[in-house]
Amino acid sequence: MKYLLVFAVIVVGFWFWRQGRAVDRDAKASARREVKPLPAPTVMVACLHCGTHLPEVDAVRGKQGAYCCEDHRRLREGQAG
Repeated sequence: MKYLLVFAVIVVGFWFWRQGRAVDRDAKASARREVKPLPAPTVMVACLHCGTHLPEVDAVRGKQGAYCCEDHRRLREGQAG
């Protein structure tokens, strides 16, 4: 019975030792990974007619500013066609 207890203690100790090594290995691997830089933020503008925010590259430009669509530009600036 005494040998069984000693064997159990050795097995549990070996298990704890292996767990500690796995955590260290994971920490080192994550430290080696390169961090990719974040993309540049997108400039947002508000439509002068309805107030909807949209990316500046998708906005329709008018004489007074940015609009979300051609219809809102025509309505706000009073241009036909």
